[in-house]
Amino acid sequence: MPSLSDPLSEPLFDPLFDRLQLGELRLSNRIVMAPMTRNRADAAGLATDCMVDYYSQRADAGLIVAEGTWPSATGQSYCRQPGIANAAQISAWKRVTDAVHGRGGLIVLQIMHGGRIGSRHIKGPGVRTVAPSALQAAGEVFTDAAGMQPFDMPVALSLDEIQEVIDEHRQAALNARAAGFDGVELHGTSGYLPKAFLSSGTNQRDDLYGGSLANRVRFSMECLQVMAAAIGPGRVGLRLNPGNSFNDCFDEDSAASHTELIRQANSLDLAYLHLMRAPTPDIDAFALGAEHFKGRLILNDGFGPENARQALLDWPQAALSFARHFVANPDLVWRLRQGLPLTRFDRKTLYTAGPAGYSDYPAV
Repeated sequence: MPSLSDPLSEPLFDPLFDRLQLGELRLSNRIVMAPMTRNRADAAGLATDCMVDYYSQRADAGLIVAEGTWPSATGQSYCRQPGIANAAQISAWKRVTDAVHGRGGLIVLQIMHGGRIGSRHIKGPGVRTVAPSALQAAGEVFTDAAGMQPFDMPVALSLDEIQEVIDEHRQAALNARAAGFDGVELHGTSGYLPKAFLSSGTNQRDDLYGGSLANRVRFSMECLQVMAAAIGPGRVGLRLNPGNSFNDCFDEDSAASHTELIRQANSLDLAYLHLMRAPTPDIDAFALGAEHFKGRLILNDGFGPENARQALLDWPQAALSFARHFVANPDLVWRLRQGLPLTRFDRKTLYTAGPAGYSDYPAV
Protein backbone atom coordinates (compact mmCIF):
# COMPACT_ATOMS: atom_id res chain seq x y z
CA MET A 1 0.00 0.00 0.00
CA PRO A 2 1.49 3.41 -0.92
CA SER A 3 2.42 5.65 1.97
CA LEU A 4 0.90 9.09 2.49
CA SER A 5 4.05 10.60 0.99
CA ASP A 6 3.86 8.41 -2.08
CA PRO A 7 2.78 10.45 -5.17
CA LEU A 8 0.54 7.55 -6.18
CA SER A 9 -1.63 8.19 -3.12
CA GLU A 10 -2.11 11.90 -3.85
CA PRO A 11 -5.14 13.06 -5.85
CA LEU A 12 -4.39 13.96 -9.44
CA PHE A 13 -4.70 17.63 -10.31
CA ASP A 14 -7.82 18.35 -12.37
CA PRO A 15 -7.81 21.85 -13.92
CA LEU A 16 -11.61 21.83 -14.20
CA PHE A 17 -11.87 21.87 -10.41
CA ASP A 18 -9.24 24.43 -9.65
CA ARG A 19 -10.47 27.67 -8.06
CA LEU A 20 -10.35 30.94 -9.96
CA GLN A 21 -10.84 34.58 -8.97
CA LEU A 22 -12.75 36.75 -11.45
CA GLY A 23 -12.72 40.23 -9.97
CA GLU A 24 -14.95 40.03 -6.89
CA LEU A 25 -16.21 36.59 -7.91
CA ARG A 26 -14.44 33.56 -6.42
CA LEU A 27 -15.26 30.45 -8.42
CA SER A 28 -15.01 27.04 -6.75
CA ASN A 29 -14.33 25.42 -10.13
CA ARG A 30 -13.65 26.47 -13.74
CA ILE A 31 -17.02 25.22 -15.09
CA VAL A 32 -19.26 28.15 -16.05
CA MET A 33 -22.85 27.82 -17.18
CA ALA A 34 -23.18 29.95 -20.31
CA PRO A 35 -26.16 32.29 -20.77
CA MET A 36 -28.86 30.63 -22.86
CA THR A 37 -32.16 32.06 -24.00
CA ARG A 38 -34.78 29.52 -22.88
CA ASN A 39 -38.06 31.53 -23.03
CA ARG A 40 -39.50 30.35 -19.71
CA ALA A 41 -40.44 33.71 -18.17
CA ASP A 42 -44.09 34.77 -18.10
CA ALA A 43 -45.72 37.35 -20.35
CA ALA A 44 -44.73 40.15 -17.95
CA GLY A 45 -41.05 39.19 -18.06
CA LEU A 46 -41.14 37.63 -14.58
CA ALA A 47 -38.96 34.67 -13.62
CA THR A 48 -41.16 31.62 -13.02
CA ASP A 49 -41.15 28.63 -10.68
CA CYS A 50 -39.49 26.41 -13.26
CA MET A 51 -36.72 29.00 -13.66
CA VAL A 52 -36.07 28.78 -9.91
CA ASP A 53 -35.76 25.00 -10.27
CA TYR A 54 -33.65 25.18 -13.44
CA TYR A 55 -30.99 27.50 -12.10
CA SER A 56 -30.81 26.02 -8.60
CA GLN A 57 -30.33 22.54 -10.08
CA ARG A 58 -27.16 23.81 -11.76
CA ALA A 59 -25.78 25.79 -8.81
CA ASP A 60 -22.66 23.66 -8.45
CA ALA A 61 -21.21 25.38 -11.52
CA GLY A 62 -18.34 27.65 -10.60
CA LEU A 63 -20.47 30.47 -12.01
CA ILE A 64 -23.88 30.69 -13.66
CA VAL A 65 -24.40 33.43 -16.24
CA ALA A 66 -28.17 33.76 -16.37
CA GLU A 67 -29.88 34.30 -19.71
CA GLY A 68 -30.01 37.58 -21.65
CA THR A 69 -32.44 39.85 -19.80
CA TRP A 70 -33.86 43.13 -21.07
CA PRO A 71 -33.11 46.37 -19.20
CA SER A 72 -36.16 48.15 -20.64
CA ALA A 73 -39.24 47.25 -22.69
CA THR A 74 -37.61 48.52 -25.90
CA GLY A 75 -34.81 46.02 -25.37
CA GLN A 76 -36.97 42.88 -25.44
CA SER A 77 -36.23 40.60 -28.40
CA TYR A 78 -38.10 37.39 -27.69
CA CYS A 79 -41.36 36.19 -26.27
CA ARG A 80 -41.19 34.86 -22.71
CA GLN A 81 -37.83 36.60 -22.19
CA PRO A 82 -37.24 37.92 -18.66
CA GLY A 83 -36.68 41.55 -17.75
CA ILE A 84 -34.91 43.38 -14.92
CA ALA A 85 -36.64 46.75 -15.34
CA ASN A 86 -39.14 46.96 -12.48
CA ALA A 87 -39.82 45.93 -8.89
CA ALA A 88 -41.88 42.87 -9.82
CA GLN A 89 -39.10 41.52 -12.04
CA ILE A 90 -36.50 42.18 -9.35
CA SER A 91 -38.63 40.28 -6.83
CA ALA A 92 -39.15 37.36 -9.19
CA TRP A 93 -35.43 37.05 -9.92
CA LYS A 94 -34.70 37.22 -6.18
CA ARG A 95 -36.34 33.82 -5.81
CA VAL A 96 -33.86 32.46 -8.36
CA THR A 97 -30.76 33.97 -6.79
CA ASP A 98 -31.83 32.91 -3.29
CA ALA A 99 -32.19 29.33 -4.51
CA VAL A 100 -28.78 29.36 -6.20
CA HIS A 101 -27.08 30.92 -3.19
CA GLY A 102 -28.83 28.42 -0.95
CA ARG A 103 -26.88 25.71 -2.74
CA GLY A 104 -23.62 27.63 -2.49
CA GLY A 105 -23.60 28.91 -6.07
CA LEU A 106 -22.64 32.15 -7.78
CA ILE A 107 -24.86 33.76 -10.41
CA VAL A 108 -24.55 36.87 -12.58
CA LEU A 109 -27.15 38.29 -14.94
CA GLN A 110 -26.53 38.95 -18.62
CA ILE A 111 -27.94 42.36 -19.56
CA MET A 112 -29.19 42.23 -23.14
CA HIS A 113 -30.72 45.11 -25.03
CA GLY A 114 -31.92 43.52 -28.25
CA GLY A 115 -31.90 46.70 -30.32
CA ARG A 116 -33.40 46.10 -33.75
CA ILE A 117 -33.92 42.39 -33.09
CA GLY A 118 -37.55 42.15 -32.01
CA SER A 119 -41.16 42.61 -33.01
CA ARG A 120 -44.14 44.72 -32.00
CA HIS A 121 -45.99 41.41 -31.59
CA ILE A 122 -43.62 40.65 -28.70
CA LYS A 123 -43.15 44.04 -27.09
CA GLY A 124 -46.75 45.14 -27.15
CA PRO A 125 -48.45 48.29 -28.41
CA GLY A 126 -46.55 51.54 -28.22
CA VAL A 127 -43.13 50.04 -27.49
CA ARG A 128 -40.56 51.02 -30.10
CA THR A 129 -37.79 49.00 -31.66
CA VAL A 130 -34.59 51.06 -31.68
CA ALA A 131 -31.14 50.85 -33.24
CA PRO A 132 -28.11 52.98 -34.10
CA SER A 133 -29.53 53.47 -37.60
CA ALA A 134 -32.90 52.87 -39.24
CA LEU A 135 -31.81 49.64 -40.95
CA GLN A 136 -34.14 46.64 -40.73
CA ALA A 137 -32.49 43.31 -39.97
CA ALA A 138 -33.09 40.53 -42.44
CA GLY A 139 -34.87 37.54 -40.96
CA GLU A 140 -37.81 36.64 -38.77
CA VAL A 141 -38.55 36.04 -35.12
CA PHE A 142 -41.11 33.74 -33.49
CA THR A 143 -43.95 35.41 -31.62
CA ASP A 144 -46.55 33.73 -29.43
CA ALA A 145 -49.17 36.15 -30.74
CA ALA A 146 -48.66 35.88 -34.50
CA GLY A 147 -46.17 33.12 -35.27
CA MET A 148 -43.11 33.97 -37.36
CA GLN A 149 -42.81 37.68 -38.09
CA PRO A 150 -40.16 39.83 -39.80
CA PHE A 151 -38.01 41.94 -37.52
CA ASP A 152 -39.39 45.44 -37.03
CA MET A 153 -38.05 48.43 -38.90
CA PRO A 154 -36.15 50.19 -36.09
CA VAL A 155 -36.08 53.86 -35.18
CA ALA A 156 -32.62 55.45 -35.07
CA LEU A 157 -31.83 56.64 -31.55
CA SER A 158 -31.23 60.35 -31.02
CA LEU A 159 -28.25 61.47 -28.97
CA ASP A 160 -30.51 62.14 -25.97
CA GLU A 161 -32.13 58.73 -26.36
CA ILE A 162 -28.73 57.04 -26.46
CA GLN A 163 -27.97 58.57 -23.08
CA GLU A 164 -31.29 57.24 -21.77
CA VAL A 165 -30.45 53.72 -22.96
CA ILE A 166 -26.99 53.91 -21.39
CA ASP A 167 -28.61 54.93 -18.12
CA GLU A 168 -30.98 51.97 -18.44
CA HIS A 169 -27.89 49.76 -18.35
CA ARG A 170 -26.70 51.47 -15.17
CA GLN A 171 -30.10 50.94 -13.56
CA ALA A 172 -30.25 47.34 -14.78
CA ALA A 173 -26.95 46.64 -13.00
CA LEU A 174 -28.34 48.14 -9.79
CA ASN A 175 -31.56 46.19 -10.20
CA ALA A 176 -29.62 42.98 -10.71
CA ARG A 177 -27.75 43.52 -7.46
CA ALA A 178 -31.05 44.30 -5.71
CA ALA A 179 -32.32 40.97 -7.06
CA GLY A 180 -29.37 39.20 -5.45
CA PHE A 181 -27.17 38.64 -8.48
CA ASP A 182 -23.44 38.58 -7.77
CA GLY A 183 -22.74 40.67 -10.85
CA VAL A 184 -23.74 41.37 -14.44
CA GLU A 185 -22.47 40.62 -17.93
CA LEU A 186 -23.01 42.94 -20.90
CA HIS A 187 -24.20 41.04 -23.96
CA GLY A 188 -21.98 42.42 -26.70
CA THR A 189 -22.67 40.02 -29.54
CA SER A 190 -25.37 38.36 -31.72
CA GLY A 191 -26.53 41.53 -33.44
CA TYR A 192 -28.05 43.12 -30.34
CA LEU A 193 -27.68 46.82 -29.54
CA PRO A 194 -24.01 47.03 -28.43
CA LYS A 195 -22.93 44.87 -31.39
CA ALA A 196 -25.08 46.93 -33.76
CA PHE A 197 -23.31 50.09 -32.60
CA LEU A 198 -19.90 48.42 -32.95
CA SER A 199 -20.40 47.00 -36.45
CA SER A 200 -19.84 49.08 -39.58
CA GLY A 201 -22.69 47.41 -41.46
CA THR A 202 -25.37 48.28 -38.90
CA ASN A 203 -24.07 51.64 -37.70
CA GLN A 204 -24.44 54.34 -40.35
CA ARG A 205 -24.33 57.32 -37.97
CA ASP A 206 -22.19 60.39 -38.57
CA ASP A 207 -22.05 61.70 -35.00
CA LEU A 208 -20.14 60.76 -31.83
CA TYR A 209 -21.52 57.21 -31.95
CA GLY A 210 -20.81 56.34 -35.59
CA GLY A 211 -18.34 56.55 -38.43
CA SER A 212 -14.87 55.99 -36.98
CA LEU A 213 -14.02 52.89 -34.98
CA ALA A 214 -13.41 55.02 -31.89
CA ASN A 215 -16.96 56.32 -32.19
CA ARG A 216 -18.52 52.91 -32.86
CA VAL A 217 -16.89 51.55 -29.68
CA ARG A 218 -18.26 54.42 -27.61
CA PHE A 219 -21.73 52.99 -26.84
CA SER A 220 -20.43 49.69 -25.44
CA MET A 221 -17.76 51.46 -23.42
CA GLU A 222 -20.18 53.95 -21.90
CA CYS A 223 -22.56 51.13 -20.93
CA LEU A 224 -19.68 49.28 -19.26
CA GLN A 225 -18.51 52.44 -17.52
CA VAL A 226 -21.87 53.21 -15.92
CA MET A 227 -22.43 49.58 -14.93
CA ALA A 228 -18.98 49.40 -13.35
CA ALA A 229 -19.51 52.70 -11.54
CA ALA A 230 -22.87 51.49 -10.22
CA ILE A 231 -21.87 48.10 -8.77
CA GLY A 232 -18.08 47.95 -9.01
CA PRO A 233 -15.97 46.81 -12.00
CA GLY A 234 -15.10 43.54 -10.28
CA ARG A 235 -18.72 42.48 -10.68
CA VAL A 236 -19.05 43.35 -14.39
CA GLY A 237 -18.16 41.13 -17.34
CA LEU A 238 -18.35 41.50 -21.11
CA ARG A 239 -19.31 38.84 -23.65
CA LEU A 240 -18.02 39.07 -27.23
CA ASN A 241 -17.93 36.88 -30.33
CA PRO A 242 -15.55 38.37 -32.95
CA GLY A 243 -16.52 37.45 -36.49
CA ASN A 244 -20.12 36.58 -35.64
CA SER A 245 -22.63 38.05 -38.11
CA PHE A 246 -25.71 36.49 -36.47
CA ASN A 247 -28.91 38.52 -36.84
CA ASP A 248 -27.67 40.20 -40.01
CA CYS A 249 -24.89 42.11 -38.25
CA PHE A 250 -22.02 42.64 -40.69
CA ASP A 251 -18.73 44.36 -39.90
CA GLU A 252 -16.07 45.16 -42.50
CA ASP A 253 -13.27 44.37 -40.03
CA SER A 254 -14.66 42.52 -37.04
CA ALA A 255 -11.23 41.66 -35.63
CA ALA A 256 -10.17 45.31 -35.57
CA SER A 257 -13.48 46.43 -34.04
CA HIS A 258 -13.30 43.89 -31.25
CA THR A 259 -9.62 44.50 -30.63
CA GLU A 260 -10.30 48.19 -30.05
CA LEU A 261 -13.23 47.46 -27.73
CA ILE A 262 -11.18 44.96 -25.72
CA ARG A 263 -8.24 47.34 -25.57
CA GLN A 264 -10.40 50.13 -24.17
CA ALA A 265 -12.22 47.80 -21.78
CA ASN A 266 -8.86 47.05 -20.13
CA SER A 267 -9.01 50.46 -18.48
CA LEU A 268 -12.10 49.45 -16.48
CA ASP A 269 -10.57 46.49 -14.58
CA LEU A 270 -13.58 44.28 -15.36
CA ALA A 271 -14.15 40.93 -13.70
CA TYR A 272 -13.75 38.99 -16.94
CA LEU A 273 -14.04 38.87 -20.71
CA HIS A 274 -16.30 36.07 -21.97
CA LEU A 275 -15.27 35.03 -25.49
CA MET A 276 -17.00 32.71 -27.92
CA ARG A 277 -14.83 31.05 -30.54
CA ALA A 278 -15.07 32.96 -33.84
CA PRO A 279 -17.19 31.25 -36.51
CA THR A 280 -14.68 32.25 -39.18
CA PRO A 281 -11.19 30.68 -39.40
CA ASP A 282 -9.43 33.98 -40.05
CA ILE A 283 -10.08 35.20 -36.48
CA ASP A 284 -8.68 33.46 -33.41
CA ALA A 285 -10.93 35.00 -30.76
CA PHE A 286 -9.12 33.36 -27.85
CA ALA A 287 -5.69 34.54 -28.96
CA LEU A 288 -7.10 37.99 -29.65
CA GLY A 289 -8.53 38.17 -26.15
CA ALA A 290 -5.38 36.86 -24.50
CA GLU A 291 -3.25 39.40 -26.34
CA HIS A 292 -5.35 42.49 -25.69
CA PHE A 293 -7.26 41.81 -22.44
CA LYS A 294 -5.16 41.85 -19.30
CA GLY A 295 -7.77 40.31 -17.01
CA ARG A 296 -9.33 36.85 -16.75
CA LEU A 297 -11.04 35.07 -19.64
CA ILE A 298 -14.04 32.79 -19.86
CA LEU A 299 -13.84 30.75 -23.07
CA ASN A 300 -16.73 29.15 -24.96
CA ASP A 301 -16.15 26.70 -27.80
CA GLY A 302 -18.66 23.86 -27.45
CA PHE A 303 -16.37 22.18 -24.93
CA GLY A 304 -17.09 18.65 -23.81
CA PRO A 305 -15.49 16.04 -21.56
CA GLU A 306 -13.00 15.13 -24.28
CA ASN A 307 -11.34 18.52 -24.73
CA ALA A 308 -12.20 20.68 -21.72
CA ARG A 309 -9.22 19.77 -19.57
CA GLN A 310 -6.77 20.21 -22.42
CA ALA A 311 -8.25 23.65 -23.07
CA LEU A 312 -7.49 24.68 -19.51
CA LEU A 313 -3.96 23.39 -19.81
CA ASP A 314 -3.62 25.59 -22.90
CA TRP A 315 -5.32 28.55 -21.17
CA PRO A 316 -4.45 28.12 -17.47
CA GLN A 317 -5.80 31.53 -16.39
CA ALA A 318 -9.25 30.94 -17.89
CA ALA A 319 -12.58 29.32 -17.07
CA LEU A 320 -14.71 27.45 -19.62
CA SER A 321 -18.40 28.03 -20.27
CA PHE A 322 -20.74 25.22 -21.27
CA ALA A 323 -24.11 25.70 -22.92
CA ARG A 324 -25.77 22.67 -24.54
CA HIS A 325 -24.32 20.20 -22.00
CA PHE A 326 -25.93 22.17 -19.16
CA VAL A 327 -29.35 21.96 -20.86
CA ALA A 328 -29.85 18.22 -20.32
CA ASN A 329 -27.38 17.67 -17.46
CA PRO A 330 -28.34 19.59 -14.33
CA ASP A 331 -25.53 17.72 -12.57
CA LEU A 332 -22.96 18.43 -15.29
CA VAL A 333 -20.27 19.31 -12.76
CA TRP A 334 -20.68 15.98 -10.99
CA ARG A 335 -20.71 14.04 -14.25
CA LEU A 336 -17.51 15.74 -15.42
CA ARG A 337 -15.83 15.01 -12.10
CA GLN A 338 -16.84 11.34 -12.17
CA GLY A 339 -16.38 10.74 -15.89
CA LEU A 340 -20.04 9.83 -16.34
CA PRO A 341 -21.81 9.92 -19.72
CA LEU A 342 -23.79 13.02 -20.64
CA THR A 343 -27.45 13.12 -21.61
CA ARG A 344 -28.36 14.63 -24.98
CA PHE A 345 -30.87 17.47 -24.99
CA ASP A 346 -34.14 17.57 -26.90
CA ARG A 347 -33.88 20.39 -29.42
CA LYS A 348 -37.67 20.52 -29.83
CA THR A 349 -38.15 21.79 -26.26
CA LEU A 350 -35.37 24.38 -26.12
CA TYR A 351 -37.73 27.35 -26.38
CA THR A 352 -41.14 25.99 -25.43
CA ALA A 353 -43.00 27.14 -22.32
CA GLY A 354 -43.02 25.24 -19.02
CA PRO A 355 -40.74 22.72 -17.33
CA ALA A 356 -40.70 20.05 -20.07
CA GLY A 357 -37.25 19.90 -21.60
CA TYR A 358 -36.08 22.52 -19.12
CA SER A 359 -36.16 21.72 -15.41
CA ASP A 360 -37.27 18.09 -15.72
CA TYR A 361 -34.01 16.52 -16.93
CA PRO A 362 -32.94 13.98 -14.27
CA ALA A 363 -29.66 13.99 -12.40
CA VAL A 364 -27.66 10.79 -12.01
